[in-house]
Amino acid sequence: MSLRERDVLYRLIISQLFHDGYQAIAINLMNEVTPSVSCGPSARLLKLVKLGLSIADDEQDRSVALEGDNIAPGTGIDLEIESESSTMAPEAALYETCYVTAHKAACRAAAFNSTGQLIATGSHDSSIKILDVERMLAKGNSGPEHSAQETPQQQMEAHPVIRTLYDHTAEVTCVDFHPDASQQILVSGSKDYTIKFFDFSNPSVKKAQRSIPEASPIKTLHFHPSGNYLLVGTHHKTLRIYSVNTCQCFVSAVPEDQHNGAVTMARWAPNANYFVTSSVDGSFKIWDGVSGRCVSTFEAAHDGLPVCSAVFSRNSKYVLTSGKDSVVKLWELSTSRCLISYTGAGTLGLHTHRSNAVFNHTEDYVLFPDEVTKSLCCWDSRNADRQRLLPLSHNGPIRCFVHSPTTAAFLSCSDDNRARFWYKRPISD
Repeated sequence: MSLRERDVLYRLIISQLFHDGYQAIAINLMNEVTPSVSCGPSARLLKLVKLGLSIADDEQDRSVALEGDNIAPGTGIDLEIESESSTMAPEAALYETCYVTAHKAACRAAAFNSTGQLIATGSHDSSIKILDVERMLAKGNSGPEHSAQETPQQQMEAHPVIRTLYDHTAEVTCVDFHPDASQQILVSGSKDYTIKFFDFSNPSVKKAQRSIPEASPIKTLHFHPSGNYLLVGTHHKTLRIYSVNTCQCFVSAVPEDQHNGAVTMARWAPNANYFVTSSVDGSFKIWDGVSGRCVSTFEAAHDGLPVCSAVFSRNSKYVLTSGKDSVVKLWELSTSRCLISYTGAGTLGLHTHRSNAVFNHTEDYVLFPDEVTKSLCCWDSRNADRQRLLPLSHNGPIRCFVHSPTTAAFLSCSDDNRARFWYKRPISD
């Protein structure tokens, strides 16, 4: 919004306040914003709002008529358009466990693919599992009696774990699917100082297709929306970008761009114009997606404590962060300020491990696991109203939490060696 447009907006607000009889508030606002011309009483703002609402209602009716029953997900949270919206998605407390898979050691990493049909989990035991969501739902619906009647062949064909990959020699810390689901490529990072690419189109695959050696343990990685580049953060402060095709590494030519500590999370914006990184140094940074230069640094974003996670909203206008202060924050990039703080987690004690915050698939809710109570905190993303807690039924800290990009489902991973798949069944079920 330009300065001229903002001046017009403030004049309309002041005139409306005078018109409605709120002289004191109007005078205070006028002294604060100092409009370019004096403002008299006027109801023009009310008329413009009525006109805008009628046009918006007409567009929504037209959209529903065109889409029929197949209503696509919305554009997600956008506080420039509206700060209140009727939530179509279920709150977290309504989800139920459908399936549990166990590793031989702590489960530390997870990711959905772009269609929400597959999930990958990574463990301290150095193994990776790929699970089929439809099969997990089928297992959750069938019950133990049905499973007991299946032949070994039927059990194998219906088993939710479709691949188990063994090629790392230390804890798997992060996994990500290629954004093009038809590619069937999974990338993983580990404390064994390697990045590995798996082509899981072959059912018998166990080993990586290729590997990239690193100089530090891998902490986070994320595919570019095109699938051509890979963002990598390690225990070292320097951020890396790899070409997926050539494995060539790129870093910023300006050392001052980098964090002052290990990178905890790195994520591309959906529009690929920017990417965001968070760090144990207490800051998160916004980077230009083309030049690879840091364009903005948010120091002491969580009162100087380590920033555990940072993710973009679907429209790339906002960044959602979580920190070891047990607070989740929504930041507006255009104004470089925190718009909303989601509080209430960590009331029984601050987090000692990193916990990541996520949006649900419609961005109506913000979700964040509480380490001490082992429950899931849920807030309305637009007004920070806290919803009911969901006990996550884990016997250890929740170390990774991911939500499906397409449906009401999420996966929680814990130091109790288990990954739990949660799903909100439609009422018709």
